[in-house]
Amino acid sequence: LSDEWWFGFEQEYFFTNPEDGTILGWEDGTPRPQGDYYCGVGAGDVYGREISQAHMDACIDAGIKITGTNAEVALGQWEYQCFGKGLKAADDLWMSRYLLHLVAEEFGVAVNTHPKPQEGDWNGSGMHTNFSNDEMRNNGSEELMSSLCEKLGAVHEEGISNYGSDNEKRLTGNHETQSIDTFSYGVSDRGASIRIPIYTVENNWNGYLEDRRPASNADPYKIISHIVGTLTK
Repeated sequence: LSDEWWFGFEQEYFFTNPEDGTILGWEDGTPRPQGDYYCGVGAGDVYGREISQAHMDACIDAGIKITGTNAEVALGQWEYQCFGKGLKAADDLWMSRYLLHLVAEEFGVAVNTHPKPQEGDWNGSGMHTNFSNDEMRNNGSEELMSSLCEKLGAVHEEGISNYGSDNEKRLTGNHETQSIDTFSYGVSDRGASIRIPIYTVENNWNGYLEDRRPASNADPYKIISHIVGTLTK
């Protein structure tokens, strides 16, 4: 696979108690509704930051291009972003997951990458996949971006089959997702299957697209294979 293809994976996950699976911060029962936890700061709003930071340091030391971390929408839920060119993007994502489990182990904590570990009014975990090639970055247009979205939409079911297990529990049409049975795309639309970033639009349609369908437990190699295979036919 050519290095002209760039990928940015947004890996979401929950920290849990390895003994009983309780989410970190949920030891005293269900916490108050989500809203204050996303990118939160302060005791009571964030649990596990020291583990996330240690994981980031381990990835940097290993030469993995981790571009950021943040507390996510649900309490005890975290995300990190991993960038790479060509298949190295999948290689690095795979190794970053290994390091995440290894680092969490040192803190006596487990990692849960199930797409919907907590039922109810709580966000699930995905692995939004940002992607671009030379044409998208340097010779983009609204027509090009729309045509790429349409190509992915034409094989939506095939995409879902490559995007992780138990994803139907996450892709419900709620909690910043589109229904698993529906395909849509839109500018800055977090409820769409494919989000066209406002950055891309404001940069004269030069940029990238974000596939919001992949689950947190998805195989990055299958994601890349599906996207590139579909868009180069």
